[in-house]
Amino acid sequence: MSAYAPESRAKPGPLAWLLVLGIVLAALNLRTGVTSVGPLLDQLTGSLGMSSAATGLLTTLPVLAFAGVGAITPALARRLGEHRLLLLALVTLGAGLLVRSLVGSAPVFLLSSAVALSGGAVGNVLIPTLIKRHFPARTGIMTIVYTTALAVGTMLAAAATVPIERVSGDWHIALGVWAALAVVAAIPWLALLRSEPERDTSRREAGIRRLVRSRLAWMIAIYFGTQSMIAYIMFGWLATILTDGGYSTSQAGLVLAVFTALNIPVSIFVPMVAARFRDQRPTVVGLVVFYVAGFLGLWFGPMSLTLLWITLIAIGMGSFPLALMMLALRTRTPEATAGLSGFGQSVGYLLAGAGPLLVGVLREAAGGWSVPYMMIFAVLVVQLLTGLYAGRDRYLEDESSLGQ
Repeated sequence: MSAYAPESRAKPGPLAWLLVLGIVLAALNLRTGVTSVGPLLDQLTGSLGMSSAATGLLTTLPVLAFAGVGAITPALARRLGEHRLLLLALVTLGAGLLVRSLVGSAPVFLLSSAVALSGGAVGNVLIPTLIKRHFPARTGIMTIVYTTALAVGTMLAAAATVPIERVSGDWHIALGVWAALAVVAAIPWLALLRSEPERDTSRREAGIRRLVRSRLAWMIAIYFGTQSMIAYIMFGWLATILTDGGYSTSQAGLVLAVFTALNIPVSIFVPMVAARFRDQRPTVVGLVVFYVAGFLGLWFGPMSLTLLWITLIAIGMGSFPLALMMLALRTRTPEATAGLSGFGQSVGYLLAGAGPLLVGVLREAAGGWSVPYMMIFAVLVVQLLTGLYAGRDRYLEDESSLGQ
C-alpha cells in the first residue's frame, strides 16, 4: 500500500459549503467560554466575591465538562441526530455565556459557565464525527479548517476580551459579546436541520466496553491527553516561568500572546503535512523533537532566545490537530469515529487536567523548575510511545483481525 494518500478533488456543492461554514463558525465558539475568563479572572473574583475554592473550580470546569459531557455525546447524537445535537449545543453554549454575563452571583456564574462549557464539549466530539461523515475523502483538509478556526476562536477570545472591557468599562459586556458569536454560529445549523443524516440502526458507534478493551483506543486517548496536558501547562504556567526568569509581567504577557498566536499557522501546517501520508509516525517523532528542543531551551538556554524556544514548543503543539486527525484516520465509519472521539477526548482531558496542578505542586515542593521540567519530559516520552502506536496505518474496526 502506498504511503501517499491524496484526497479527492471532486467539486463540492452548495450543501458542502454550508457544512464547511457551519463547522468553521461552530469551531470558533468552542473555546470562547474558556479563554475569555482568564484575562478577567481578578476582576471576576473581586466583583462576584469568589472564594479561592470557587476560583479553582472555575478554572477546572473546562476539563470536567470536556471529559464528562464528551463521554455521553455519541449516545446523545445517536438519539437526537448529529445536526440537531450540534445546533442544541450551540444554543446551550450561547445561553450559558449570556446568563453568566448578566449575573452578579458567584454560584450562578459557575453554573452558567458549566452550561456553556457543556455545549462546547459536545462540539468537541461531534465535529470530528461530522467531518468523517460528510467529508470522508477530505478528512485532512477539513481538519485543517476545523483546527484553524478553533485556534482563531481561542486567540480571539483571549486577546479581545480585555480591550472590549476597557472600551465598555464593564466586564459583563466583555463576556456577553461571545454569546452573540454563538448565535451567529447556530444559523447555518438551522438550515442544515433539513439535511440531518439518516441514522443507520444496523451500525452503531464503537461501544464503551469495546473501546476500554482496545489498545488502539487507549493509545489515542493517552496521546490526546499528553498533548492537552502540555498545552494546559504552557497556557497556565508560561507567564510564571518567564517572570521567574526575569521578565516583567507585561513582557511575559506579550510572549504568551505570541505563543497563542503561533498556534494558528501550526494548526494549518501540521495537518497539511500529516494528511498526505497514511502513516503519521514520522510526524509524531518530529513534533516531539520540536518539543524537546524548545523545553531544553527554556530550561537551560539563554532567556534572550525565549521567542525561539516558545516557537519550537508551539510547533510541537501541532500534536493537538494531529490527535484530532487520528480520531478520523484510525476509523472507517462515522459511527466508529463518534465512539473513539468521545472516549479519546474524555480520557484525554481527564489526564490533561492533572498537568497544571502537578506542576504547581512540584514547583512548590522543589523550590524551582527543575522537577516540573523533568515531569514534562516524562510526559513527552509517553506521548512519543503512544503516538508511535497510534500513528501507524491501522483501523479501530480491524483491531481484532490484526491480533492486537
